[in-house]
Amino acid sequence: MAGGSTSPGRSVTARALAVLDAFDADSPRLTLTEIAGRSGTPLTTAHRLLAELTAWGALSRRADGRYEIGRKLWDLGLLAPVQLELRQLAAPFLLDVHTATRDTVHLAVREGTQALYVERISGRESVPVVSQVGSRLPLHATGVGKVLLASAPDEVVAQVLAAPERATPYTVVDPARISRELADVRRRGWARTAEEMSLGTASVAVPVRVERAEGGPVVAAALGIVVPTHRRDLARLVPVLEVAARGIGRALARTTPFR
Repeated sequence: MAGGSTSPGRSVTARALAVLDAFDADSPRLTLTEIAGRSGTPLTTAHRLLAELTAWGALSRRADGRYEIGRKLWDLGLLAPVQLELRQLAAPFLLDVHTATRDTVHLAVREGTQALYVERISGRESVPVVSQVGSRLPLHATGVGKVLLASAPDEVVAQVLAAPERATPYTVVDPARISRELADVRRRGWARTAEEMSLGTASVAVPVRVERAEGGPVVAAALGIVVPTHRRDLARLVPVLEVAARGIGRALARTTPFR
């Protein structure tokens, strides 16, 4: 559960941030009482902060009295480099993949032990998926996540293997098996899943590598496709993804942060 610890010495800024931190993917809409409890903020203080944050646009008050994150924070979030620059550079390549396959296409980066989805393109013919732009899903349970985990530092891999959570009955949670899968990803250059994050879906993903002037290539992101489980041509989708991933990688290599 999101939220902060109570502290009588907290500044107004800290209290406001605690209020915003009360929201998470499992609780996107909260009442005043819930926000006060989750943020460790007195009810009267929470009421005042909610009024100020709503007036500024950070929060929005629904007709039923509950609050949700407002458009202002969404607009600001899109200015973050991982959102703005990467999405702009990758968008044409994701569109190419979607046009060729008609399936849901994902672009994700690693954030701690989760895959942060920075872009998604889908259509009416695409299989329904749980991910959205801004979603954070487990590395071990998604195609893009497995790709990112395979290139993550040893301490990150160890943290994931210590307590992998089960999202569906088919999620691989055995540390030894996950380790073998990561070795396969490193060897063949792509990952696949079958109903590990959501039932009825399978996925395949490849790394987006950026060649640096020094230190060799680095995996900057992962590009993946989600299809219905009855599809048996996952491996045939890999070359399509690899072409797009190389294009994204070349575009990123021309930006300053990756030199």
